[in-house]
Amino acid sequence: MSTVVNVGLGERSYPILIKKNLIAGIGLDLQQRNIAKRYGVISDDYVAELYGDKLMASLRQAGIEAELITFPRGEASKHLETIAALASTLANRGFDRKDCLIALGGGVTGDITGFLAGIYMRGIPFVQVPTTLLAQVDSSVGGKTGVDIPQGKNLVGVFYQPKAVYIDIDVLQTLPHAELQGGLAEVIKYGVIVDKEFFEYIEKNRQDILSLKDDVIIKVVARCCELKAWVVEQDECEGGLRRILNFGHTIGHAVEAASGFKLIHGLAVAIGMRTAADLAVKGGHLTAEESSRISTLIQDYGMSVQVPPEYNRQKIKEYLQADKKTVGGRVFFVLPTAIGAVTITDQVGEKDIDSVLENS
Repeated sequence: MSTVVNVGLGERSYPILIKKNLIAGIGLDLQQRNIAKRYGVISDDYVAELYGDKLMASLRQAGIEAELITFPRGEASKHLETIAALASTLANRGFDRKDCLIALGGGVTGDITGFLAGIYMRGIPFVQVPTTLLAQVDSSVGGKTGVDIPQGKNLVGVFYQPKAVYIDIDVLQTLPHAELQGGLAEVIKYGVIVDKEFFEYIEKNRQDILSLKDDVIIKVVARCCELKAWVVEQDECEGGLRRILNFGHTIGHAVEAASGFKLIHGLAVAIGMRTAADLAVKGGHLTAEESSRISTLIQDYGMSVQVPPEYNRQKIKEYLQADKKTVGGRVFFVLPTAIGAVTITDQVGEKDIDSVLENS
């Protein structure tokens, strides 16, 4: 079973290919697409050990020249120094505008590689090979790239679309459980913001999803990609509609930053979705029953909806003000109005924010 989802952006349109054992066939597909003369595979040292050889073998079997370039695993590497080091490596090895980068890894690798591709020699092609559920259903699609600085997450970046996205669901079998949960937070997000039927599907098929049943996971990943593509096609650079994808991310990013980036992104988003649902109830946008349904689903998938007590609430509020979605000092929140619909507002009082943080 395989699925192809297309992201329609005119001349910059690209396919998302989803199937089992896809990594083994990437070389042949890239050969047919004729994107570049040489490829640089960018991966963290952990994922490179798991899948680097398999991808490199696929490329070489297709007669494609490629080099594997690694960086240390983790969010701690997602900064400008890593970009500078990787750019120097590319330059030293003679990479030019006719070459292409391959992001082999999770969201951190995709963000780093996409940003690097967008600025190296003022832009070279890249493709995504996401190896976490979160990257497969969200961050590998849509062209948002960036790195962190001490003041906040993803504050430096560019919109830069890949040439293709290759999603191999087999890689999820080696995914740590916490990383799987983090990806499921983003899956739930799509149901809340735009697709009530998908939300209900996630509710009803929890066991099959958690056990990574092939046909169910392919359906889930494909639906998330379809929804992401639909949003990006209408608003590529987050001028309006695309902002709904930030549901759970406003407070989620602040909680993640307050953890010193030790809390997995998706698990921070889970907390952010619960707090956003609570804020929606306080603002009269959402019923308490539907808010409870959102929180219950998150917890049914084994995720916490509480801000850990050791996280400094004042720090979280400071990170909120530094969030890249803040405009003119106003913090914007994506709040659900029903399951399957949201609104974007800056009319959230500080007392309500304090309340949802303190009640965590």
